Amino acid sequence: MKTIYASILTLALLLSGQPVLASDNEGTLFKRIPTQFIAALGDPLARSGDGAEQWGLWTVDPGPRGVRLANFELMLSDGGIAPASWRFDNDDWWLEENGLIMEQPEFPLIPGRYIVTGLREMTALLTVHEPDNTGNQKWELDRSANLYDVTHLGCRSARYTPVEANSCTPANAPQDAFRVKPGADMPPVDGCHKQDYLVLFVIGRPVDELASAN
Repeated sequence: MKTIYASILTLALLLSGQPVLASDNEGTLFKRIPTQFIAALGDPLARSGDGAEQWGLWTVDPGPRGVRLANFELMLSDGGIAPASWRFDNDDWWLEENGLIMEQPEFPLIPGRYIVTGLREMTALLTVHEPDNTGNQKWELDRSANLYDVTHLGCRSARYTPVEANSCTPANAPQDAFRVKPGADMPPVDGCHKQDYLVLFVIGRPVDELASAN
């Protein structure tokens, strides 16, 4: 699959927030979408790589739907159901930079093209390829962008899983570690393995891919 480069005009239209269609220099139509959020893994300086099958997507902002650490026990008393109706998983849970417990993103990230930005200086087209015969999914960014360029530094995100059975709980999270500074790692939690993820904002998708998803 060849890389499709989004035009500067297309990116400008999408960033402006206009709900309009725009095309790249190969005729692909893109549409502005309500912002979605990719949880990505990889070298921040990489422009392409493997492992996109380990990336996830929040189709809505998980922050406002999160639960404060101080309210964790209350959520448990409600059967592990958050006020926003998502279910907490004690063996696989997420925190964001303000100390809110978040719902998990959807895995894996669907192959396709995503216009992504960190709301700083760079906006680029991310292409996520179909899995190969080993399940690996390659990815690439255009415009000479790397992952750091399109990472939103203020949005911190980490996944916590148990070191051993029942060892990992948000009750052990150091509440005085929040808010986490932009670009900094999320805090460790006793009894947990931690995996930090980069957060990319998705602001546009190809019209044909949006249609096929519906």
